[in-house]
Amino acid sequence: MLYKFPLTSGNVTRFFVVFNLVLLLALGFVVHNSVSAWLTEKRYAMTDAARSMQKRIDAYRFATWQIYENLATSAAGSPPSSNLQETRLRPDVYYLEKTRRKTEALIFGSHDSSTLDMTLRMSNYLDTLWGAENPTWSMYFLNGQDNSLIMISTLPLKDMATRYKENAITSLVDSRRAEMLQQANALDERESFSPLRHLAFQNDHYFTVRTTFNQPGHLATVVAFDLPINDLIPQNMPLENFQLRQDSVLPTASDREETETTQITLANPDLEIAATLPSTSLQLVYRVPVTRLFIDTLHNLLWPLLINLLLFLLSLAGMVLLRQQSLRPSENQSAELDSLRVLNEEIVASLPVGLLVYDFASNRTLLSNKIAEHLLPHLNLQKIINMSDQHQGVLQATINNEVYEIRHARSVLSPHTQLFMMRDQDRELLVNKKLQKAQQVLDRNHQMRQQLLQNLGHALNLPLEKIVAQLVQLSQRDEDETVLDVLDESQGLSRLVDDIVLLNRLEAHDWSPDATVFNLQELLDEIALESLPLMRRKGLSLVINNHQPNDEMRFGDRRALRKVLTTLMHYSLTTTRWGKISIDIKAANERADRLNIELVDTGAGLTVDELANVDFPFLGDTHQDRYGQASGMAFFLCKQLCKQMGGSLEIVAKIDIGTRYNIQLPLALEQRHDEEEEKILDGVTALVEVAVEDVHKIVCRHLENWGARCLTPDERISGQDHDVLVTDDPAKLSGWALLLAEDELGHHALNEQQYRVNFNLSNSLLDALLALIEKQLSHDVMEDDAEEEATSPLLSGGYFQLFTETVPDDVKRLYTESAEKDYASLAQTAHRLKGVFAMLNLTPGKQLCEELEQHIKACDDSNITNTTSEIDAYVKTLLQQGNQ
Repeated sequence: MLYKFPLTSGNVTRFFVVFNLVLLLALGFVVHNSVSAWLTEKRYAMTDAARSMQKRIDAYRFATWQIYENLATSAAGSPPSSNLQETRLRPDVYYLEKTRRKTEALIFGSHDSSTLDMTLRMSNYLDTLWGAENPTWSMYFLNGQDNSLIMISTLPLKDMATRYKENAITSLVDSRRAEMLQQANALDERESFSPLRHLAFQNDHYFTVRTTFNQPGHLATVVAFDLPINDLIPQNMPLENFQLRQDSVLPTASDREETETTQITLANPDLEIAATLPSTSLQLVYRVPVTRLFIDTLHNLLWPLLINLLLFLLSLAGMVLLRQQSLRPSENQSAELDSLRVLNEEIVASLPVGLLVYDFASNRTLLSNKIAEHLLPHLNLQKIINMSDQHQGVLQATINNEVYEIRHARSVLSPHTQLFMMRDQDRELLVNKKLQKAQQVLDRNHQMRQQLLQNLGHALNLPLEKIVAQLVQLSQRDEDETVLDVLDESQGLSRLVDDIVLLNRLEAHDWSPDATVFNLQELLDEIALESLPLMRRKGLSLVINNHQPNDEMRFGDRRALRKVLTTLMHYSLTTTRWGKISIDIKAANERADRLNIELVDTGAGLTVDELANVDFPFLGDTHQDRYGQASGMAFFLCKQLCKQMGGSLEIVAKIDIGTRYNIQLPLALEQRHDEEEEKILDGVTALVEVAVEDVHKIVCRHLENWGARCLTPDERISGQDHDVLVTDDPAKLSGWALLLAEDELGHHALNEQQYRVNFNLSNSLLDALLALIEKQLSHDVMEDDAEEEATSPLLSGGYFQLFTETVPDDVKRLYTESAEKDYASLAQTAHRLKGVFAMLNLTPGKQLCEELEQHIKACDDSNITNTTSEIDAYVKTLLQQGNQ
């Protein structure tokens, strides 16, 4: 009768466990055999290396005896040859000249001719001994007769001694002399060995054998050989892992066979394989890290390990699949049913309504929760079924003075099973009322907060404006850094209040774009002029590159656009310590009514916390410098404003590189009906000699928009005239010229024919050009009518009417502005009068205006009043002459 193996869950589990144990046992045997084979290979290799080293030591013991007994002794007893020659390389260093060049010899110290003959004999002997050898060999002979040291080696000793003075050879010989002298003084040690050494410039590993010969009446003679081992060690065993150390017990001749065996010990964290060198007190030790053994074993057993791992995973997968799908499915299903039942009970118990499932066939409750169990004694279920059928399954009932909504449904699978759901209507009404009241309180709090912020902003605006205005006047009189710092802080506080009020209006939906027609270039000039003081204090550069025409008109919210640009500009100024800030304005491709504004700085970049402020204000810390801290609501406010205007704001930042702000706004282009109108600089030729390419493009674009003709030094024909020179290099100023600068507050005259002007301010650039051209024209007229102008300056050229219409009004302004102490406006009026006097060649009036400008800079009120009176008297005298 055949025994049938029962295919149960336990038997399958036992089978796979036994199978996995067999796999692990087989894997252990394979790993043990691999490690044993690896260690056996290393032991055989160490045995071979030790025997080869022992043979080399024995051979050079014989060579040492030959050199001392035969060569040294015979040389001392025979007359020296007359053909011997030596070369003195350095003091006490001599080189033996010889014909055969396998070895070279150096003698260190004073010596006689017998030492020289002995050196030649030893060198010839070593030529024969080392003739067929490739490694580096060296011998050192410390002569006890005259205390000289002879070095014979296969190295190019002459070249090394000459090229590397007192470096390689000297240090090597000094160390060998010290070792050999120590060996000579050790009376009980005739032979000694050094540890393994490394010859750096030959990449050779070697050890030194030193032998001492005592002579009665003289110092001991020591012979040392440097024996290389590179050719004795297998290539798969790194030489850096070998050591040559002294054995504590010197083996005897009877123990020679036993000492040839190798020993393997574990010296944490390395594995040591030691082989004893017979007839010496040395052990050759090979230290290999345990990790190296593990890696080599893993490499050798890679495929068996992978196959065992694959079989192990397959066995686990097979066991799981068989247990889940084939073996005892009822157990799994019952566990699932139990979990589903517990989950159903948990869900039913957590429902906020009463749930009841009732089987009328057996008159028992299948499922219910606490609410349904509480109401069940007070309900007539059959009556509820009859009434709910008449009202689409929904009805209301009063139980214990509480109103409940009862929903009834029949089971599709079991016709005798009914489902009842009971909802407490009173509680829902109470909850709804509480929610409505809470919402009303929340709306009232939002409204009060918005009203508070709005009133607070309006209350703070007026005093802040007065403080800023007074600080501006103080900063114009005195350039004290303290005043400027206070001005920056006040302006920052004023901006923060404005931002809070504006953001409050945006959140209250009390703000809408106020679209008007405006000139984009004028807006950019205002922003550049506003940012210029802080730019100058921080030493930054500003480049505004507007690719659109200067007179182009756009339709949109000018105040909102100005707020966005000034806010982002101030943020860039705060995060930028050096470099430049550039603003680039272009129309979108194939969309002339949509502008792309790009603001780029070379600052420290924005952190992740700062970029989080784009979605909500004050989420993260912001950058700050000595002039103030950036606002935490700047990005959120700008994004909301752009969104309200129908545009978008995108910020791209890289740490330590800079930030790029991309603004896209729909600004409709206003159609111009005077396209044929003559431009203001028609007929003017300008020679533009600007080194910076961006500035060159900006200036040429402005000039061409105004109708001027631009020339570059490369395009200029030899001898071709130009009306004005525009350059950014002071060394190239000549004739009628404009000097471009980025830190100029508008423009001012350098002399009669040259102005310094800010190229970012288009209006200042145009005013400087017009003033320069006007001076040029008046200069030409004055040269033609010099005599007539000298006799009657006002009547010549028809300027009397212009004089009477403008100059008296400006004189009145001088009195008014000096009384109000408005030095900024007073300086502009005096500058304008000086220009009129200069145009009319009225030198006394021009000189009086220049004196007035000096007094304004010094804020000298008394001299300002006196000079103003003198200008008034001079103007009245000229008017009387003109009337006559």
